[in-house]
Amino acid sequence: MYETLLYDVENKVLTVTLNRPDNMNAFTVEMANELVDAFERAGRDDHVRAIIVTGAGKAFCAGMDLSVAGNVFGLDETLTPTLDDVATRGEDPAIKSGVRDTGGRVALAIYDCPKPVIAAINGAAVGIGATMTLPMDIRLASEKARIGFVFNKIGITPEAASTWFLPRIVGISKALEWCYSAEILTAEKAHASSLVSEVLAPDELLPAAQKIARHIADNTSPVAIALTRQMMYRNSTAPHPRDAHNVDSLSVFYASQKDGKEGVAAFLEKRPANFTASVNDGMPPFYPWWDNK
Repeated sequence: MYETLLYDVENKVLTVTLNRPDNMNAFTVEMANELVDAFERAGRDDHVRAIIVTGAGKAFCAGMDLSVAGNVFGLDETLTPTLDDVATRGEDPAIKSGVRDTGGRVALAIYDCPKPVIAAINGAAVGIGATMTLPMDIRLASEKARIGFVFNKIGITPEAASTWFLPRIVGISKALEWCYSAEILTAEKAHASSLVSEVLAPDELLPAAQKIARHIADNTSPVAIALTRQMMYRNSTAPHPRDAHNVDSLSVFYASQKDGKEGVAAFLEKRPANFTASVNDGMPPFYPWWDNK
């Protein structure tokens, strides 16, 4: 189905593999479009309960494919877009394909996805190869992983909404240091600043990611997970804790009537829970609350 990706669902876990190994999985406009489609597709599929993203071969993603003729980012240099154009006409074909950052469209698709996402960074993750992992929830790295936010070094700025995500993960000072220096980080250095949660031997990386994904898939309510993912990201940027309280209240109110009842019964009866609510058609009526303001 995809030219640049492998899409494999097994035991409720989807593994998306960036699949241009001969080019170190270098990012292209085609890959961007396919990733957006893959995350939207997974979000609608109740057979997918967790997602792993990794790379084929030795690299995770070595950044944008700079060998493409013309504007390597696929942008239309005949246009003179304004901030208002991007904000209000972002879905117009000319703006969407000719102006909007392709990595950003991928990052937003991941951000909007109702399923938990785990990055298994198996090798080089540079430029968009690094920033596409930021909206993923858990990042694991191989000992051989090398991560770089190298944009300023090639005369451009950070993309993929990374100026929103990266400071929230590692702090603004560290985020600026890494972007200013364009340093290629070892997995250990990334771990020391909490960019990745664990560093593993290469042959242990994917099994570790699968273990986390399967634990989530087998032991949690998909609706509760979907709500928790969006609550954590969106409430953490709300102007006041009362905003989070409002959403928390509705989330608990509705969840307690369906999967919550099963979860409590399973706990009291000392048995595994059998959650039946579906992300596809069982989300509470206030969701998505950010669109209802």
